[in-house]
Parts: sequence; structure tokens; C-alpha cells
Amino acid sequence: MPLDDLAARAAALPVLTTPRLTLSPPETSDFDDSVAMWCEPEVYRYVGGRASTREESWARLLRARGLWALLGYGYWAVRETATGRYVGEVGFADFHRDIEPSFEGVPEMGWVLSSWSHGQGFGTEAVSAGLAWGERRWGQDPVVCIIHPDNAASLALAAKTGFVEETRTTYKESPTVLFRRG
Repeated sequence: MPLDDLAARAAALPVLTTPRLTLSPPETSDFDDSVAMWCEPEVYRYVGGRASTREESWARLLRARGLWALLGYGYWAVRETATGRYVGEVGFADFHRDIEPSFEGVPEMGWVLSSWSHGQGFGTEAVSAGLAWGERRWGQDPVVCIIHPDNAASLALAAKTGFVEETRTTYKESPTVLFRRG
């Protein structure tokens, strides 16, 4: 693909706004904030169980941005509009996970929020904005998410935004709840 086409595609990536948040495709300028977030025990407790290294965080940022180029959807970096403070990451992927039952080919929504932002409704606001974008793109086609069964806040957020528990399974030797919406 010519560089001009790549630049045009990058310029066309969606930026979403809510009353308090701006969701934009991740940029290298988001890296340090993402690294800090992925080192917070409240953040990684149910997602990997340990702090991410800078290398892992960099790979995550590249993957998040690459999803947009390859699939036409991906993750957004979420910032509080009034302050510019990094809230977290919300979006869609198809990670081709080794999980049963398989949901390969179905957009998987995910979210992670900095601990300072917990309990303020930012998760509901950001996930709802992402889902509204997804509905414009896919209509009522299914979207899934997976959550550790002890992650009460994410379980509540999934239910609040219309996800319904489909099954309990295991992913990477960890108990996992698979939710479906649509």
C-alpha cells in the first residue's frame, strides 16, 4: 500500500467523544501513560496477574494500532477531555484466541481503566461509546467479551452495557466468563 494511502487511512480513524471523554486511536504519545496503567496492581490483577514490562506495553500499543490498519477496527486510548488525563483503553479486536468455545471472527470488546478513574462511570461511558460505534459498523451482529469471574467491576460493566453471560470456560489456565451481546 502506498504511503499516501496509509496516511489517508490513518487520518480517517474514528475519534469518539462523550460528555467527559475523548476516545482516539492510540498514538506513541500514549505509551508512557499506558505503561504506568499496566503497572497498577488494580489493573493487572485479573489480566495476566502481573505488571507489564515496557516491551509488552509497546507491543500492545503497536497491536492496538495495527488492528485498525488490518481489520478496520481496534482499540482507542481514552482520555478525560477536560484534563487530558489518561483514563485507559477500550475497543475491539479479533485475537484468534485459543479458547473453547471459539469466537474467532466475532469482534471481541475489551476495556481496561486506570485505577484513579474507577468508580466514576468512565467505563460505562467509554464502553457505551465504543458499542455505539460498533453498532453503526456491524449493526446488531454479535460482540463478545471475556472477563475473569472474580472481576466484579468488569462483570457489572458488561451487564450494564448489555452483555449476557454465555458460558464459563478457561483461558490460559485461568477461569473465564464469556459474554455475548447482540
